[in-house]
Amino acid sequence: MTPRRAGMAALAAAAIVLLALTLRIAVASLSPLLTTIQRDFDVPAAIVGLIGTAPPVAFALAGTVTPAIERRIGLERLVLVAAVVAAAMLGLRAAAIDAFSLLAATAGVFGAVGIANVLLPAVVKKYFPTRIGVMTTVYSTTMAVATFTPPLVAVPLADAVGWRGSFLVWAVVAVAAVVPWIAMSLRARASRADIVEAPRASVLSRIVRVPQTWALVATFAVNSSVAYGLFAWLPPLLIDVAGVEPAEAGSLLALFSFMGLPVSLVVPLLVGRMRSTAPFYVVAVGAGLAGVAGLLFAPTLATTLWVVLIGLPPLMFPMVLVLFGLRTRSHDTAVALSGLVQSVGYGIAALMPLAIGVTHELTGGWTAGLLLLGAAVILVIPAGFIVSRGETIEQSWERRTGATW
Repeated sequence: MTPRRAGMAALAAAAIVLLALTLRIAVASLSPLLTTIQRDFDVPAAIVGLIGTAPPVAFALAGTVTPAIERRIGLERLVLVAAVVAAAMLGLRAAAIDAFSLLAATAGVFGAVGIANVLLPAVVKKYFPTRIGVMTTVYSTTMAVATFTPPLVAVPLADAVGWRGSFLVWAVVAVAAVVPWIAMSLRARASRADIVEAPRASVLSRIVRVPQTWALVATFAVNSSVAYGLFAWLPPLLIDVAGVEPAEAGSLLALFSFMGLPVSLVVPLLVGRMRSTAPFYVVAVGAGLAGVAGLLFAPTLATTLWVVLIGLPPLMFPMVLVLFGLRTRSHDTAVALSGLVQSVGYGIAALMPLAIGVTHELTGGWTAGLLLLGAAVILVIPAGFIVSRGETIEQSWERRTGATW
């Protein structure tokens, strides 16, 4: 590798890591401070509910529009725009004067994060085509760390510098992420490397005809449904069915969140080396069903074990991220695939917290909600058989149509 290419790779790696850090900090840094914020102004339960459902909805909408925007302005420049908007909205969140301005700034943050979520796999595909597994491990692990770090330090930080100061700290991190993307955008513009030669609207019309696309949609939807459903309802569920104290329920939720770290460390690397997904589907489905069964039939017997097991199905998240690169030939196909899978997947996932809440309200218990989670895990089994074929999206389309991509 020439010094220039090595320098570009180092810049790209730094840009990816800093952006990945921003993506999860932006999502995880608000909820721990809601009680503190309410000392200054009222945040109605309805607004809290909207903030809670905003991430998957914003991510779904972003996945819908991102590929078309990327074709027009380029990969690096769109990531730069998303990074700038995320930093600006985090700063505005610190300046919120009421619940509506807090909600507006938060929605802006999530919109920017959703766009970056779609584009990061394509950036990895473009700059690290032979190291997709390694780089996906790097940035998915960064996101996992950034998911559970803010809840641990946000409140002590707010005690020291106020909740506005706490938000500003995260905004500074986001600003740091903007800097390497400015350099990336300038270099790509100089070489015209960030512009797709012609709008590839045909890419979307092709990938929707490939079964593997919809298998990845199903996988992502199940992963996100389990994650968001349990982020919303695991503590009250455990208090009711396992008889744990609220503090212990909070610790078990942190344990559930922490499970994303080890799987982010090992899953992308193993998928990249093994080029096989079947073992990961087996682990995700088996562990998920065992965890649901444990909470249904013996919730007090080994509560921690059931939480660990039900925390394993989200290993499908880093698996799908790495497959965006491994199952495509070009970065524009990766962008289209990532956008479709995330938009539909997050759209479906947004329904799970609502469904669990409604069934709990109607039945007064958690059995129906746990059965919904178990059914979702079972539904991913057919998708596992399709994804395990190992074809790229382009190969699958060519085999089905007999034409050249």
